[in-house]
Amino acid sequence: MSVLVDTNILLRRTQPDHPHHLMAVESVARLLVDGERLHVTPQNIAEFWSVATRPAERNGLGLSAAIAREQVAQIEDALDLLPDSPAIYEEWKRLVVAHRVMGAKVHDTRLVAAMNIHRVTRLLTFNASDFARYDIEVLQPATVRARR
Repeated sequence: MSVLVDTNILLRRTQPDHPHHLMAVESVARLLVDGERLHVTPQNIAEFWSVATRPAERNGLGLSAAIAREQVAQIEDALDLLPDSPAIYEEWKRLVVAHRVMGAKVHDTRLVAAMNIHRVTRLLTFNASDFARYDIEVLQPATVRARR
């Protein structure tokens, strides 16, 4: 089986002082130990870069471009990158219309579109409620981490 890893998980894994850091690290590790294939999309990487390089006073991590690049390389080494395609765009349009998605939630919809096109049915995220409208299985890090 395979799982898309949401950007918030990627960000928390790079923030050792964040309260969710350990949960993010351990939930990804648990899925890998369980033999799951973990994926990201180019959108996840772009979102990660945006937050990672945004100044801390503007709700970012304040990392330099060089450090952000190192972090992205680590993500790419650990997780499979799903390619973009025109089919994802068409699926995104279908989903935003079908679910009447507006505002910033269109970004989450694009992740779901990529999942649908690549037949990935599960998503690891801290923001389960953002994905409740879609026909996907949302995995919460605390639940995954607690598996034995």
